[in-house]
Amino acid sequence: MNYAMALNYQNCINCKACETACKEENGVQLGADKQRIWVGINEGVIFGKPYINLYPSQCNHCIDAPCVGVCPTFASHYVDGGIVKVDPSKCILCKGCMEACPYDARFVDDTMVSVDKCTFCDHRIDEYGTTACQATCPTKVRMFGDLDDEECDLVKLLKTKKFFFQKEDLDTLPKLFYIVPEDEVYARQSISRNTTIHTWDEFKEKYDAAKDKRSKEWKK
Repeated sequence: MNYAMALNYQNCINCKACETACKEENGVQLGADKQRIWVGINEGVIFGKPYINLYPSQCNHCIDAPCVGVCPTFASHYVDGGIVKVDPSKCILCKGCMEACPYDARFVDDTMVSVDKCTFCDHRIDEYGTTACQATCPTKVRMFGDLDDEECDLVKLLKTKKFFFQKEDLDTLPKLFYIVPEDEVYARQSISRNTTIHTWDEFKEKYDAAKDKRSKEWKK
């Protein structure tokens, strides 16, 4: 298993349903500074016309996660399926993982006195097969699945779409796939010229090799 998520961000309407569902499902503290998932907003102007890009985001559950490598107590670790988690009983709030994460995906949970982050709702995968945020999204922005399962909806989607990653140049091998919008105007205004666009056929071999190397650390 190699869990990941695709984001068809063109469909996002910033309704906050995903954020609300995440807090309810996982007992996340209230407040905008306590978020496992969020929607980033980028505003700009092209030829005098204003625009807004919405980028749903969360922990990328990187195959080579820098947060795991810097943790002095091994509180940050991989579990089965390549999900990156934090063990609150081992966290000493040094915040090294927060500094190392290039996606700003971690925060301090004051109730647990520990760093917290998205877990892909791993406690409900066996029963429901997906995350609370995907199940709640009214515009079908999110698609969760197993990259090793050729028959799952996630892989079927990636086979038919082009996609990119945030901050791919940092070589963390992230597992949040941003689907290239079908609307060419939205695609041009929301994707940097320096961004590499991928297809499933050329992507799969690289990530399979990385997973085979890293998965020895994935704990059952």
